[in-house]
Amino acid sequence: MGAAVPAPLPAADRGALRIADRVVAKIAAQAAGEVLGDAPGAALVPRDRSPHASVSVRKDSARLRLTLELGYPADIGAVCGSVRGHVTARVEALTGMSVPEVAVEVERLHSAADRRKDEGRVQ
Repeated sequence: MGAAVPAPLPAADRGALRIADRVVAKIAAQAAGEVLGDAPGAALVPRDRSPHASVSVRKDSARLRLTLELGYPADIGAVCGSVRGHVTARVEALTGMSVPEVAVEVERLHSAADRRKDEGRVQ
């Protein structure tokens, strides 16, 4: 008769999945952009100024740092809180990692006055 077929290994023993840090950073930046698209003053921020994310991954947790630009006037604290919550939820859902920290840095505020100044004076 033939040789006995070994029992299959449990799923956890068959291999591992490693998500690269840059992939986690891209997920975080995309998630931040989802919130900022609907934020007050979003039309004032140039389209080429998308959020940037950096990440530090240790075991199954990711600490994120986001840099973004906002339209002004806006409730900066509320917008940053919304970004923080949404990014945390999306990264946890898509990667399975916990996100104990999301640091948000507002790099620049864009106002309607800036846009008028850039357009030049019309007489």
